[in-house]
Amino acid sequence: MSNNQSGERETSEADEIEPTWEDSLLEIIRGISPAAFERLCQRLLRESGFIHVEVTGRAGDGGIDGKGVVRIGGLLSFHVKFQSKHYKGSVGASVVRDFRGAMDGRADKGLLITTGTFTRDARAEAQRDGARPIDLVDGEELVEKLKQLRIGVDVQQKVIEEVVIREDYFKTL
Repeated sequence: MSNNQSGERETSEADEIEPTWEDSLLEIIRGISPAAFERLCQRLLRESGFIHVEVTGRAGDGGIDGKGVVRIGGLLSFHVKFQSKHYKGSVGASVVRDFRGAMDGRADKGLLITTGTFTRDARAEAQRDGARPIDLVDGEELVEKLKQLRIGVDVQQKVIEEVVIREDYFKTL
């Protein structure tokens, strides 16, 4: 790195940070339409074991974008409402409160999925004592889950061969 005549720092190729696959995938997802993001969330839930997953997002839906049923051990089932937030920034506590109000009496559980992050207050609100808990999935968790389930992501395993020379062998010849 060097300074040019104006004293500004010049950047070199070494200074440029290569985006991670996670960052690249999040940018792609942020570029799709909100309706496509709702369908992606639907697929994510189906691949995660939910049944009867539907996107219900429409005007006047009260903040509910979809619903599904999760079965545990083939014995218990929970009705889940989900909301997808196609954000780049942070989701605040008011969004969590509004979602809880929209799902009140309509589901056993709530799931809020975003391409962004959640503020500390949003995380606290999601687990507030005396209120129905809401599970949160931020962008980082979302891309990891997509990778795990191979939704829109292929994972190629690369084998790296390491050769270790045993000098002692050659000394005993």
